[in-house]
Amino acid sequence: MSRRSSPKSVALARIETAARPALKRASAVMALGGVLWPVQAGAAAYSIQSWAQGHPEGLMWAALLFIAVGAIRALLDHWAGGVLFRMADRLISDERHALLARESGRVEQAVSSASLAALAAQKLPLLTPYLTRYRPAMTRVMVVPLVLLVLTFSVSWAAGLVLLVAGPLIPVFMALIGIAAKQASERQMVEIGALNDLLIDRLSALADIRLLDATKQAETDFEDRAEGLRHRSMAVLRVAFLSSTVLELFSAIGVAMVAVYVGFSLLGELQFGTWGAELTLYQGVFLLLLAPEYFQPLRDLAAAWHDRAAALAVADEMDRLEATDGEAVPGDGGKAAPLKGEATIACRSAYVLRGGQPVALPDLTLMPGKVVALCGPSGSGKTSCLLALAGLVPPSDGEIRVADRTLDATTADAWRARLTFIPQAVHMPDMTLRRFLDPDETGADIDAALKAAHADRIVTALPDGLETRLGETGAGVSGGEARRFLVARAILRGADVVLADEPTADLDPDTAAILIASLRALADKGASVLIATHDPQVIAALDRSVYMPDTAATEGAQ
Repeated sequence: MSRRSSPKSVALARIETAARPALKRASAVMALGGVLWPVQAGAAAYSIQSWAQGHPEGLMWAALLFIAVGAIRALLDHWAGGVLFRMADRLISDERHALLARESGRVEQAVSSASLAALAAQKLPLLTPYLTRYRPAMTRVMVVPLVLLVLTFSVSWAAGLVLLVAGPLIPVFMALIGIAAKQASERQMVEIGALNDLLIDRLSALADIRLLDATKQAETDFEDRAEGLRHRSMAVLRVAFLSSTVLELFSAIGVAMVAVYVGFSLLGELQFGTWGAELTLYQGVFLLLLAPEYFQPLRDLAAAWHDRAAALAVADEMDRLEATDGEAVPGDGGKAAPLKGEATIACRSAYVLRGGQPVALPDLTLMPGKVVALCGPSGSGKTSCLLALAGLVPPSDGEIRVADRTLDATTADAWRARLTFIPQAVHMPDMTLRRFLDPDETGADIDAALKAAHADRIVTALPDGLETRLGETGAGVSGGEARRFLVARAILRGADVVLADEPTADLDPDTAAILIASLRALADKGASVLIATHDPQVIAALDRSVYMPDTAATEGAQ
């Protein structure tokens, strides 16, 4: 786990720059509320002195002043809190959108999806207390104690000296504790990411875990990781409690010494500490009311100190992720008009980088009306080849031409508007089947497309027909049925290029034959179809075969 020596991360500096206008307004208003306390303290001290001297006529006005100023302070704090939380929600939402947009636009994610989800959903919200509590507390610490210290010195240099000595000791110890707090928070952030990684990994392998009768071991692994997170979280809490204990110790000592001085001065036992005259009851009560409020901004800062540590840990993780180099998916990723020209694909001497390793692509030419097999054993790079031909992975060398144009960032969006990609694992979104098949609501003949894709009987068996929701907690369909729906979607969209990645994997021979027939029907209508497969029966049924480099001899010998 890396440690950063820089005082502030790039991500945190960017967030604070965006938050600065709102922070300045809200912090200034909250500081104003803090410096209004001496008015209330003066009103309360005047009331006590009037009552003690038997002059109650001024009590009503003093009480009204105390209540009015208190109401003003409450309104100021309420307004400032609203500004701060709205600002924090907006900035965290912006950072989350930027994070997801950047990672989804990369050819390969810098971190696992579980770690990314943990950062976006669990860790980014930890910046909210930093923005809404720590930063305003820093402003109040620089303003309110100084004002109260000046007022205290104006009444008694002895009481002012007590506060002057006790106050600065607190930030010194908080800075020392802050080093341990940041390290504990970093360890907690790492453990949260590791727990999410483990959870996603076990969920994805749940079927295998049950088949291998390893459920108990999986539960033990998860329990151990959760226990590790509990220990990390308790370490953070221990540091936070230590910080609060140090603050309360010094503030309690400071307030107690002021109280002792005031008490003995009013009893006549101490004859020093003022600017010549004896300490009056009004002045004594005024000092007693100022002393706790002198430490209150420091209390608020200590309470928010672990918020700073957590924010620094999150920001460091954001910096590491942003600093990770990653190739972007070509194009903008938005809607575009289909690329004009014949639906041809030509690949010559091309390579792509996958996992930092070069993958050679075969030299191929794909023409309309043909169904071609892209052959090679598992791990030979067939999926990488399809992704490159779809304009999702840029070639690091060589050239890919589509519709007689170079496939690059300027043509990728328009090219993808013409094709349909059929992956091995089809994700059905949480929407009705009708909307999934015709997302743009073109009004095309869905029934005819389903029949052409041999998927009409599947819809008949669904509980609500085309209104059935298949994704998330919906009815669900098999892999082969989902792939046939994608073929129907391609027909409805008018896609004239189809790239299919192992479409017959895990299918019985009859279902596989139906799917291949559906894809050939698209080719008969003029589409260019490329199917990645290592199934000999599928290869034999297609027009011709193209082999991944260095696998042709092996495949041919089989």
